[in-house]
Amino acid sequence: MAQTLLLLLSATCLHTAGFTRENDLGFNQPAVLSGVQGGSIEVPFSFYFPWELAKDPQMSIAWRWKNYHGEVIYNSTQPFLHEHFKGRLIMNWTQGQTSGVLRILNLKENDQATYFGRVFLQTTEGMKLWQSIPGTKLIIHALITTPGSPFIIPSAVLTAGLEDTRGQRNPSLLNLGAMVGMVMAKVVVIIPLYGWVIFLWWKQRPAE
Repeated sequence: MAQTLLLLLSATCLHTAGFTRENDLGFNQPAVLSGVQGGSIEVPFSFYFPWELAKDPQMSIAWRWKNYHGEVIYNSTQPFLHEHFKGRLIMNWTQGQTSGVLRILNLKENDQATYFGRVFLQTTEGMKLWQSIPGTKLIIHALITTPGSPFIIPSAVLTAGLEDTRGQRNPSLLNLGAMVGMVMAKVVVIIPLYGWVIFLWWKQRPAE
């Protein structure tokens, strides 16, 4: 009986170890990041695995964008850089490290997409590769400069409320603003004037 229990316990431990092994594999990166057109963004990443590295691990990092099976925009092995990111992408990662930072410079409106990191490495059990599943969604905002100070506004709402259904600017909103301004200006001038007239009348009225 004791031997049977020992065998069952060993089988359970082996099954649990196998399950943990699968869960010990991953590629971490932020779920969502936002940047401003003309600025830069940093995508930190790290990865982990259960295997023992080979003497020559031959680590390599690659990045895709738009979707899980999208175009490769960077590969540290070849090396390769997508034409869209020429002169704008910097990979801060050193061979053998399990973390780094992907930096995109001079952000453009069409950089808005989801980015997926992937790692290749040689282990004692052969070549392994895996990729982030959710990736990092990058949101790009437009930078609007005013006489006072710059502020950020999503590019999708730059003209919201200023256009009618025919795609032309709605003059009624502009006219309403002008009318409100004129009324306020008149109120500011008329109230002191009425006050001055009442004061003079009160001074000049005959004493009772």
